[in-house]
Amino acid sequence: MTNHHHHHLHAPLRSAPASSSSSPQTFTSKLLLLLTLLPLSLAALAFILQWRGGIPDPTTRWSPPGSHHLFPGMDASPLSSAVVHSSSSDCFNLGRSASPSIPYYQNWKFDSASNLRPKICITTSTSAGLEQILPWMFYHKVIGVITFFLFVEGKAASPEVSKVLESIPGVKVIYRTKELEEQQAKSRIWNETWLSSFFYKPCNYELFVKQSLNMEIAIVLARDAGMDWIIHLDTDELLHPAGAKEYSLRQLLLDVPGNVDMVIFPNYESSIERDDIKEPFTEVSMFKRNYDHVPKDTYFGMYKESVHGNPNYFLTYGNGKSAARVQDHLRPNGAHRWHNYMKTPNEVKFEEAAVLHYTYARFSDLTSRRDRCHCKPTKEDVKRCFMLDFDRAAFIIASTATKEEMQKWYHEHIVWDDKEVKLKLLRKGILTRIYAPMAIIQGLRESGVFSSVIASAPTTLSKEKFLLTIDSSNSSRAATSESLPSSRKIGRSRESKATARKALDIKAAEFQEVAVPPLSPPGMDDNQASVEV
Repeated sequence: MTNHHHHHLHAPLRSAPASSSSSPQTFTSKLLLLLTLLPLSLAALAFILQWRGGIPDPTTRWSPPGSHHLFPGMDASPLSSAVVHSSSSDCFNLGRSASPSIPYYQNWKFDSASNLRPKICITTSTSAGLEQILPWMFYHKVIGVITFFLFVEGKAASPEVSKVLESIPGVKVIYRTKELEEQQAKSRIWNETWLSSFFYKPCNYELFVKQSLNMEIAIVLARDAGMDWIIHLDTDELLHPAGAKEYSLRQLLLDVPGNVDMVIFPNYESSIERDDIKEPFTEVSMFKRNYDHVPKDTYFGMYKESVHGNPNYFLTYGNGKSAARVQDHLRPNGAHRWHNYMKTPNEVKFEEAAVLHYTYARFSDLTSRRDRCHCKPTKEDVKRCFMLDFDRAAFIIASTATKEEMQKWYHEHIVWDDKEVKLKLLRKGILTRIYAPMAIIQGLRESGVFSSVIASAPTTLSKEKFLLTIDSSNSSRAATSESLPSSRKIGRSRESKATARKALDIKAAEFQEVAVPPLSPPGMDDNQASVEV
């Protein structure tokens, strides 16, 4: 009994501590529940508002109007995905990459009606396909070019390519039609002496004259379009606006003093490290710097290692390209320079900016250059066709050697695969690494810009445009198949008049600077001559 009583006496005492601790435990549980539910509720509310369009997504604040705001790895539209499988070989390498995408260029309009100054245009004469023209064009759009005057023939004038080019804002396509040739046959250039030494010669000389005549028309188009600067570039060249406060051609030219009429971009030449390159713009990062950007002692001191067993320091030209202010009396002075009929232009040379020349970067460049010219592969005859020593040697090899011999020659003369020599020249500043163009073009490709442009182009050209492409293609074929080049044909009717006027123009010609041809950089003989002086 006593034990029983004792049990009941102590039972409440044992349960008392449990009862006294229940209050704080309940409070803690409720607090934890509140802290869990509160962020979940806020997240759910934000999701609902975002879904209904209640609040803006901060990630879209810097995106252009109308874009789809794709994040890396998200799929593009069915159209831009489908274009990768297009039957056209041009489109094959222009679709989205298999790697995660960079969204920042997605559906950019690259508005050509920009009010930003200065307004810059590029003119080119090309027969390339979309796989080369689109990366070249949109890279220059990114750095500030708003207008392009494309003088097209061959592949570039085909309906498949031209319909895409015609659809891009800020692009003016000029076909090589009979009307264009007749217009150029009346050019004052045929009656002047500054370009006359290039007349009536085949291949590179003919191209040089054709480029000059096209540049003359581009000046008029640029003036009518309200452009401030005009630049002539080939589609294997990219401008590198180093030295500006930002990677911007517009900023670079904005900083040019107002009294300067022309600026020169010294050229850097691609120095490839493999012989299987397919897309030079995104596979080449090593360049040989121009003589103007290398200390003289270093240039001549390292000359033997720099020439890589070739005739000159560069494979091709070394005198750069230029940009000119669009002003009265402006004229071309060959493909590399501009001039003025009424004055000697005030020109400056950029100390850091350059034009990157991707020359012979693909093995196929050997045969494509060969196929454009119909000269005999002899040392004497190639002088009629080519201005530079390496072009002559390359043409002879491509015309006479087997494919295996060509590959061996290409590897020996063009590919840089000796790591010790490369490192030595990189340390000395002869060679340099430049990655910006590669990164920009790869970003454009991965973002679907090229595939979107192709997909959004009209399926067919208008009847008028289609006939122009046919006319241009026929004109191009005729120029390559006939013994007389087109520049010779369109100038032949004026040859007698030019001869008659030549005597009258001799005095005036003294004040006309002769057209600047593609020139090789200084050689060792030039150094010895300067030392003797």
